Amino acid sequence: QVQLVESGGGLVQAGGSLRLSCAASGSIFSINSMGWHRQAPGKQRELVAGIGRRGSTHVADSVKGRFTISIDNAKNTVYLQMNSLKPEDTAVYYCCLVGSYLEEYWGQGTQVTVSS
Repeated sequence: QVQLVESGGGLVQAGGSLRLSCAASGSIFSINSMGWHRQAPGKQRELVAGIGRRGSTHVADSVKGRFTISIDNAKNTVYLQMNSLKPEDTAVYYCCLVGSYLEEYWGQGTQVTVSS
């Protein structure tokens, strides 16, 4: 069993920054990739950013240049640095881990609210 614990969400004014963390623990045989998704009220969940074990990254166009994803392999922890936040970034952010057999594990989600 794999557990993902997210932290770092909260309320911030537009233009501000937040850093999300997601620590993975449990029966982790091998990590293929980790990433962050978000879901705003009334909208579908969308991929925000992903990172492979060796550091290759993908960032959604909507956050490119503002959000940065990184990984600490020794700690099985992924981070999402969010700068220049906008009200439209308001959502529940979910951490996802994809294992070597492409199995998926999800965190419980952390709320990010950006006020205008």
